Amino acid sequence: MRFRVCALMLAVSAALPTLAAPAKKAPAKAESCLANPTLPPEFADWSRSISAKTIYGYGEPRDIGWPALGAARTELSLHKAESLRYWVAPAREPDVFKFGGMVPIDVKKSGRLVVALDGGAWIDLVRDGRIVKSATHGHGPACSGIRKTVEFDVEQGRYLLQIVNAPSDRIRAMAVMR
Repeated sequence: MRFRVCALMLAVSAALPTLAAPAKKAPAKAESCLANPTLPPEFADWSRSISAKTIYGYGEPRDIGWPALGAARTELSLHKAESLRYWVAPAREPDVFKFGGMVPIDVKKSGRLVVALDGGAWIDLVRDGRIVKSATHGHGPACSGIRKTVEFDVEQGRYLLQIVNAPSDRIRAMAVMR
C-alpha cells in the first residue's frame, strides 16, 4: 500500500512542473471588422433588411404575382429540399437534408445582374425554362456579411432564382444591376 502511495506522489510531483509552467501566449486576434464596412455602391442597400417567403412549387397560381427579389437585403424563408418542385432541374443535385426555394427577379433593362447571398448555397437563374449561364462568381467585401456573389448577363424580363442546398431554412439575398 505504501509503495502505491509513493508511486502516486512521484507521478504527481513529476507532472507539477508542466502544470505550473506559464501558459503560452495566444496568437494575436485577427483584425476585427468595422461596425459598418464600406460597401461598393451597388451593395449600398445591403444594410437595409426586409423579409419574404420563397416559392416551393413552380406552377402554382400565386407564382405570377409573387414579389420579386430586389436591391434590399432580403431574408428569405426556405423549404426542405424534399418538398420543392423546381421549374427546371437544378445544375446541382438537391440534398434532401438541406433547404431551397425560388424567388422571381424583375430585370428592367439589359445589363449585368449581381445576386449576393449571406450563406453558402447553389443558385440557378432561370428564364424561359432554361438556366442562364453565370458570367462570374466571387465574394463580397470583407466583413460585409456577403459570402457569395454570382453575376449574370441578362436582358429585360422576369427571371426565377432557384436556391439549392442552403444549410439552413433562411438565407439573406439581394439582386442588383451593375
